[in-house]
Amino acid sequence: MLGISADEWYNMSMEELHKPVLWSEVLEVLQPKLGESYLDLTAGYAGHARRILEVTRNYKDSVLVDRDENAIEVLEERFRDEPIRIVKMDFYNAVLQEIECGNCYDLILMDFGVSSPQLDKAERGFSFAKDGPLDMRMDQAQELDAEKIINHWGEGRMVEIFERYGELKPGFAKMVAREIVHGRPWRSTKSLGEMLAKFGRGTKVHPATRVFQAIRIAVNDELGEIERTLEILTKVMKPGARVAAISFHSLEDRLVKEWMRRESSMGEESALEVITKKPITAETEELFINPRARSAKLRAARRRNS
Repeated sequence: MLGISADEWYNMSMEELHKPVLWSEVLEVLQPKLGESYLDLTAGYAGHARRILEVTRNYKDSVLVDRDENAIEVLEERFRDEPIRIVKMDFYNAVLQEIECGNCYDLILMDFGVSSPQLDKAERGFSFAKDGPLDMRMDQAQELDAEKIINHWGEGRMVEIFERYGELKPGFAKMVAREIVHGRPWRSTKSLGEMLAKFGRGTKVHPATRVFQAIRIAVNDELGEIERTLEILTKVMKPGARVAAISFHSLEDRLVKEWMRRESSMGEESALEVITKKPITAETEELFINPRARSAKLRAARRRNS
């Protein structure tokens, strides 16, 4: 579990294990109250959940969801003395399950970012800065991983995900895909990152950043899962419930923004009222402590009472 023993983990603070982004802003928009139920669809290492549950104190009516086995182990250890339900599942199927059971919640949080332990642990294969396998799976039980995409997908299919998920220009996407195909087989994140570095001479952002982002999104079907989940999310929101979503790139944020706009622009038929007219971003103080918060955007909405 994360390369540390359970006892070592238990003695670590959550801030050491994973720094939750925008945590004070999340509390501000969700406004948790004593006794309210809470659904965390991307609970991770409980960075946000811990603070929200400290306010609500309602463990028995709350659910923590994650598809990462390591995160589930940590959550089970962290809340081993509390009557809280912990679910290993992707968040779309978790919402479907809650709908089928007829469950609704006062507070819902979705944090779409990759956690610090996932990025920092080389064997998870999320970072080109560390030498690890081409993996990138959030759910280690699934079949599709980065190696299958990099070493087996056709050039055209890779161009498509680089353009769509990495937002690369068509010509650049084609060059990158062609180089990957010609250099097969690729065995590690470091070797792939080093090859991609040659495309970025004189640029501020490492060219592997968007390529790795595109591959990760494809491996985990991240945008598809967000889109499917948002379409049914109001069905698990009580009247007056608040929902907050933290995104880390424009594609995620656009889906959340458009969903909130649609659900709040139908007059009396609207399901939601938008709380955040503009996305909330990290303050300078947080960025100094946690640089990974620089791209985070928080949006929130409230379920209408009628």
